[in-house]
Amino acid sequence: MFDRQTASAPERLTGWGRTAPSVATVVRVRSAADTGAALASAGVRGATARGLGRSYGDAAQNGGGTVLDCTCREAAPGAGDLAAIDAIDAARGTIAVGGGASLQAIQRAVLPNGWTLPVLPGTWHVTAGGAIASDVHGKSHHVDGSFGAHVEAFTLALPGATGDAGEVREVSRASDPALFDATTGGMGLTGVIVAATLRLAPVETRFVRFDSRRTPDLDATMRALVEGDAGHRYSVAWIDLAGSRGRGIVSTADHARLDDLPAPLRDARLDAPERRLAGRPIPRPAVPPIVPVNLVTRVAVRWFNEAWFRRPEARGVLQPLAAYLAPLDAVRGWNRLYGPRGLIQYQFALPRGEEAELRAIVEAIAGAPAVPALAVLKRFGPGRDAPLSFPIEGWTLAVDFPAVPSLGPFLDRLDRRVAAAGGRVYLAKDARMRAEMVPLMYPRIREWRETRARVDPRGVLTSDLDRRLQLTAATMGGAP
Repeated sequence: MFDRQTASAPERLTGWGRTAPSVATVVRVRSAADTGAALASAGVRGATARGLGRSYGDAAQNGGGTVLDCTCREAAPGAGDLAAIDAIDAARGTIAVGGGASLQAIQRAVLPNGWTLPVLPGTWHVTAGGAIASDVHGKSHHVDGSFGAHVEAFTLALPGATGDAGEVREVSRASDPALFDATTGGMGLTGVIVAATLRLAPVETRFVRFDSRRTPDLDATMRALVEGDAGHRYSVAWIDLAGSRGRGIVSTADHARLDDLPAPLRDARLDAPERRLAGRPIPRPAVPPIVPVNLVTRVAVRWFNEAWFRRPEARGVLQPLAAYLAPLDAVRGWNRLYGPRGLIQYQFALPRGEEAELRAIVEAIAGAPAVPALAVLKRFGPGRDAPLSFPIEGWTLAVDFPAVPSLGPFLDRLDRRVAAAGGRVYLAKDARMRAEMVPLMYPRIREWRETRARVDPRGVLTSDLDRRLQLTAATMGGAP
């Protein structure tokens, strides 16, 4: 039975952007049984799951209600724990993990054995359950698609229809395709993901070999991305929107083979794979817990961008996979650089053929009321046929802004332009969009709601994001 001693006093929670805080009762759950019992005991404001808190907005908050901490941080994971990581099934190329296991922990378990997760986002401090619920993507979407494409099955803890402990249900594409697709991208509102079976990809080393090239403007940056996608597994562009209108650095990479490594690292002995595969944790610098002012000023960003743009171009440089795919993970608490007001990350996607609108939006962002501190442009391959999955074939741009009051109306205008062009905003990054934009950007929202109502008829699963965007259309507790 659920141990109520794991229920804490109310806690103030935010997303990674540190905006829109709310207070909820946090319950630390360690197993599917704990999770089901916690859902059964949730009050009128319902419950939501929370992993490592890397959603930028309010997806893992539930003001006045219950938040389930699924990371098992108070005990070492064991069999059945939400942070468990089982042995690799080498014959099938899969691994079974708990929903609270982090992608970083999974990578540390599989890389020394010659495997990697095929899709890894810009931070590895994300749980497996969160990666599925957000259907995260990475720098290889044009090759590998999004995270959900590599999930064989997952286990959901579902609220009971009459307030009992509910049900634990294994879901696959074959067993319940509608629920599978509603959950991958469903922001945790179709059930709490307590376990998953993930497909892996074989690798020979823990390194990538990457190239980078400077581009003088946005058109050149876009052309270089198209060319890079044609021949490489990974591609991404950093673009300067504070001192220019889209000059950038385009980086492409592929997994390094054993023969690519210099002799000191080239060790294929079965009893010593760690030299080429495992690596060792490196101490990370940290931003102080309290930064009283925003350090990400327009002057600072322009200086940094100029220095970054002038770096030497790379040709065939070896770099650890983690450093290439998740560079900001090297600095703990980097979000605190934006001061007490926090930051807004605005990520949108536009379909292929809307390049002119992308150029116009980039021009508008360069003149935004807050400095566009970090801008990353990528190309998406074909998206998944899932109602709330974000990627669509075309382009995606993610921009970090310091949170200032005048930014809201500006981004509202961008939302309308994105929707009119057939695009969408990423729900896992959103902290401020208006509810009326959701059916314009995600036209299958009604279908998603029908599936969600089938597994949670009492509307127990909810969140601040859900209430703000009216995703379920009838959230617990009435008013937002």
